[in-house]
Amino acid sequence: MVTDLAPGVETLIDGRLYVLRQPCVLDGRMSSYPADARGYTAVNCYLLVEGGSALMLDTGFSAHAGQVVAQLRSVLAPGTRLSVYPMRLNEFMSVCNVEVIADNFDVEQCYSSNPDASLWVDFGGRSDAGGVMPAPLKTTLVARVQTLNVGPGTGRPVEAFQAPIRLIGTRWLYDHATRTLFTSDSFTHEWATDAAGPWTLDRADDAQGPAHLRSFLLNTRYWWLEGGETTSLRRKLRDVFDRHDIETLAPGYGRVFRGRDTVRRQFDMMDDVLADLSRDRIAPHYVFRDELR
Repeated sequence: MVTDLAPGVETLIDGRLYVLRQPCVLDGRMSSYPADARGYTAVNCYLLVEGGSALMLDTGFSAHAGQVVAQLRSVLAPGTRLSVYPMRLNEFMSVCNVEVIADNFDVEQCYSSNPDASLWVDFGGRSDAGGVMPAPLKTTLVARVQTLNVGPGTGRPVEAFQAPIRLIGTRWLYDHATRTLFTSDSFTHEWATDAAGPWTLDRADDAQGPAHLRSFLLNTRYWWLEGGETTSLRRKLRDVFDRHDIETLAPGYGRVFRGRDTVRRQFDMMDDVLADLSRDRIAPHYVFRDELR
């Protein structure tokens, strides 16, 4: 059991799975949320721990570097070998703190679609200081579908695959040991009125309904879904749900969904919204910059 956790760390599965959370105010400036969203969201990084090794999913914004390092120190035992997996290599929230984490911990590898991850995560300014190159960082290339092993030997299998719904290169991961699906920038539509949360939602009926989800998608990076070809997206999404026994839905922002009924309702709502947005039911139209839908 890990005790004396730093502020913002929540134990999802004791000794095995943690979320490192940084609350952020919603005041119209955060592009991951609709311009009219008000309240608080959370930037979520996840830590899978197994047998002296750990896997970190995303690393947070640079503004949170100090908190992230303190949170990691409170969870990881000395000598833990840490791997880092940015779920979206071209997103600040995923990569900003890879370098500072590598400076403070024994980072074994960084998963990346680029053969030299250090060139993508140089936010410490090394390469801008008189020609100094970024610190070396062992890179493990990602594939469309692959199984990672956390821990010694074959360890704890974690599936990584392309996200069924995405605007940029994005991967989802499924941890068999904790039955957790990590969904990056999908299912991020639940936020709070208070910085303290609550940040876990475990009752299906407490979640917002399909109208809220639809509005969220169309007022963020998924605006293009309206009038699009969503049949294939629905099929891919359903395949993910059918192939995995999911008890926890862990997005990169906002609330974590826990319990099979809660998870099922989220998938069913997403499927219904995608069906309603299909070009068979609705015509696409030009979206003005300040249009809210």
